[in-house]
Amino acid sequence: MSIVQGIKEKVHAPVFDSIVVKPEEQLKATESSSILKFFVNVQGKTKLETNLQSASLLPHYNTFEARAMRVVISDLPPEFPKETIGKAEDLIVVNNDDEGNPFELTPPSTGAVKQGVIATVEAGLKFLMEKLKEARDTGEDADFPLEDDDDNKYKVTLSYDNGDDLSPADETTVLNSGAIPVTASELEKIIEDLDRKAPPKEQIRQNDGAGTIIGKLVYNTVTTLYVGEKIMIQMPTWFFPSGAGPYSEKAAITTHGEPSPTATFRFAEPIYIDKQQNFRVEIEIPDADTQKEIQKIYGPLSIWVVLDGYMTRDVQ
Repeated sequence: MSIVQGIKEKVHAPVFDSIVVKPEEQLKATESSSILKFFVNVQGKTKLETNLQSASLLPHYNTFEARAMRVVISDLPPEFPKETIGKAEDLIVVNNDDEGNPFELTPPSTGAVKQGVIATVEAGLKFLMEKLKEARDTGEDADFPLEDDDDNKYKVTLSYDNGDDLSPADETTVLNSGAIPVTASELEKIIEDLDRKAPPKEQIRQNDGAGTIIGKLVYNTVTTLYVGEKIMIQMPTWFFPSGAGPYSEKAAITTHGEPSPTATFRFAEPIYIDKQQNFRVEIEIPDADTQKEIQKIYGPLSIWVVLDGYMTRDVQ
């Protein structure tokens, strides 16, 4: 359809862009710097991720009046990779009876001397997080399997507590009637020992007072709107509530502000973006230690920045 020359229309048409962290990946795989940039890299994104066609530019020769700005952060349960391996040594194997006593055997090399049985376990992060949830939900120790499991990237090595390998006969005895109990605190330690591959504490201890991922982001970052190279506004991210997203009175869901379009930051005067004028939004993490923690966040995670306002465009 051809453009009607000399006639413009003004429509309510917000522009938005996002940074997306895929499931089983960390934020640092998407953005490794201390600055998250929006409206800059728009190629290859879906309609859910952005509605711009060109980086930092409005469509065609349109102009835009920004009346409000909001930051929306998803609250989705993280998914963890199987391949990231945590290791635990000297786990005590117990006799799988009602009393759960430490498993003791007589190794061939020591005659009548009883030796305890210990295990070294290597397990994928997904498996470890599932066992941690199990321990918390039941309030009891989680039991690790005594046999390897390739599907869960799980491997166990049994030995006497003097370091000798189990004899085949003793190994069969243990496999038939043994268990490896692991407490929630031990599981947390195994996960935290993954260092840079470990999730942040907000994903290890979810919704128990350690804070949330949304809180971690909004209270530790600064959001800046640039038009041209001029700073139009710069404030901590908590200044830009989302005005969107799920809401629960039982605190099962966390949101960045009340989910109402009116419950967000509005500019006192509209900010004008002229045709072919560059603009962008940056969310900066000023503290280096906090940056390391935030970059450990596992997806799925989406962070949108929305400029809400009016687009002036040609009539077609």
